[in-house]
Amino acid sequence: MTDDSALSHLDADGRARMVDVSGKAPSVRRAVASGRYRTRADVIALLRDDALPKADVLTTARLAGIGGAKRTSELIPLCHPLPLDAVSVDLELETDSVVITATATTTGRTGVEMEALTAVAVAGLTLHDMVKAVDPAGVLGEIRLIEKTGGVRGPWSRDAAHEPASAPESDAVPTGADRPPVRPGTAVVLVSSTRAASGERPDATGPLIAEWLVGRGIAVDEVVVVPDAGIAEALRAALASAPAVIITTGGTGPSPSDRTPEAVAAVLDAELPGVAEAIRARGRDAVPTSALSRGLAGIARGTAIITLPGSRGGVHDGLAVLDEVLQHLLDQLEGGDHDA
Repeated sequence: MTDDSALSHLDADGRARMVDVSGKAPSVRRAVASGRYRTRADVIALLRDDALPKADVLTTARLAGIGGAKRTSELIPLCHPLPLDAVSVDLELETDSVVITATATTTGRTGVEMEALTAVAVAGLTLHDMVKAVDPAGVLGEIRLIEKTGGVRGPWSRDAAHEPASAPESDAVPTGADRPPVRPGTAVVLVSSTRAASGERPDATGPLIAEWLVGRGIAVDEVVVVPDAGIAEALRAALASAPAVIITTGGTGPSPSDRTPEAVAAVLDAELPGVAEAIRARGRDAVPTSALSRGLAGIARGTAIITLPGSRGGVHDGLAVLDEVLQHLLDQLEGGDHDA
């Protein structure tokens, strides 16, 4: 009989070893980690305006985090080298801190938690290196695993593990008993647009989506307009309210500031790749650059999430696709049978 509480990195004599994973079956494994770099409010303003002496701070930190994840086995003794399928690092500016969220995915025989945690740590250290000239007192901390999936033990989340209430968990999406049941016939619309959020230009897509939803009997809780850097936080807040569907618009392109696909991928339990591909294909003949869209669709905690481009034309194309599939998707998520 084996002792599940035994430390797997120690042999029978108590010596450190690399765990033998050759007998495990490969599976898709994903891990999400987060951390926080605390600094002054005026430094956050400089970061937001890209006005620090070292330019491109957020982009540099993001790239450093991704590079750190790729080199985890070189940094942490006894970690297995992993072929990473994807790594994303998201940096959200708050009043006096930067929230760092990293997501790592692999298909293999061992977990990818250390890669996600290393990405957060290296991104945070890079932030400090680039900020220290104006704030040497900045503090990196609260580095923790948020959730992981894959492997024989199945999904794990920090919420489900019942962490003591004294530990702040504003970054995690409520799950299980902490999250209300999905509310049928409800929706939230999220607009990712830095210019619209600042008032530089009006939001032309959110009301269009809301009107379309209402016309199909789906009540819209709200249309939320956020800057590109705030989409992950807005998505988590929307998901916590348990609507039947969340539709986002904007932030799906290849620009470094486009963060919607990363934010959505971090919360999905299952992807619906056919929906995303159909939306891309709808506008490809008329607008060849539609092929550059990185939009996603999927399911998170029973809520359907669909990302649409930020242009009115892209939204029209996306809604035309959803016209044919959204209601059936919602019926299925509510437990309906397949049509005969």
